[in-house]
Amino acid sequence: MTRFPVTALRSVDLGTSDLGRSEAFYRDVWGLERVATADGVVYLRATGSDHHVVALHRSDRTELKAVTFRVAEVSDFEPIARHAIREGATLIAAAAPNPAPDGGVILSLRSPEGCTLRFVHGDITHEARPSRPELPERLAHVNLNSTDVDRTAAFYEKALGFQLTDRSAAMAFVRCNSDHHAVVIASAKVNSLNHVAFLMPTWEGVMRGAGRMIDAGYPIAWGVGRHGPGNNVFAYFIDPVGTVIEYTAEVLQVDDDYVVHGPEHWVWPPGRTDQWGIAPPKADHVKAAQLAVGFAA
Repeated sequence: MTRFPVTALRSVDLGTSDLGRSEAFYRDVWGLERVATADGVVYLRATGSDHHVVALHRSDRTELKAVTFRVAEVSDFEPIARHAIREGATLIAAAAPNPAPDGGVILSLRSPEGCTLRFVHGDITHEARPSRPELPERLAHVNLNSTDVDRTAAFYEKALGFQLTDRSAAMAFVRCNSDHHAVVIASAKVNSLNHVAFLMPTWEGVMRGAGRMIDAGYPIAWGVGRHGPGNNVFAYFIDPVGTVIEYTAEVLQVDDDYVVHGPEHWVWPPGRTDQWGIAPPKADHVKAAQLAVGFAA
């Protein structure tokens, strides 16, 4: 089996112009729990063992401030930094003790596209909560827009040790463990955040979570459906400040024997946007939201 120096997607840092409203949404509606506040940042956990899956920062605009991954060993920091810089990244901060509430050792880089990527080892974890179908367990993936999908995918492969799992006409799917993908790279005219996906225990959890969102006044933005690459069930929403977020479940588990499929494989009949054929075409306002959240400077 492949040894991945990066072993998991852990969390995202999101900038919001209305911190109170965003915290209330992610806590009371989306299904997360506040575990810490420090230096004006709110840390929210899911039911799994990760210290947090979302960190909310007060910001002048809605933005993606960072994506954090977990690394296998402390010894992986040096080659990750060296290979990333060789492939066009910029070092923000070398590996050092992390002063934030999650602790551990952390390395920060800026990708060639301008996204802050952080890598942590030895961070604080929690005892997992009892699984509840309607609550997120952890992050499933982050989808990033890129003006050059193949270049960005190559960065994750050559610099960070990810593997390409599938390539559709518009997206590249890369993994760092048995999940079909941890990062999805979407073709776009801008480098930005497309959406953040949260893993639910079952497909029924996707439905129950979607029902809770609808009850709270947040309609389904796209879905419910089942994706092609990854085979996961999905329902997309837009949070109060414009970030696109997804409930998902049943992500395909793969190993080294998985055969990568190209764009010719992932073709739908006209008018269809998912395997089941029930997800309506994505509305223009949703497409616009998936391009509007930039990377923090």
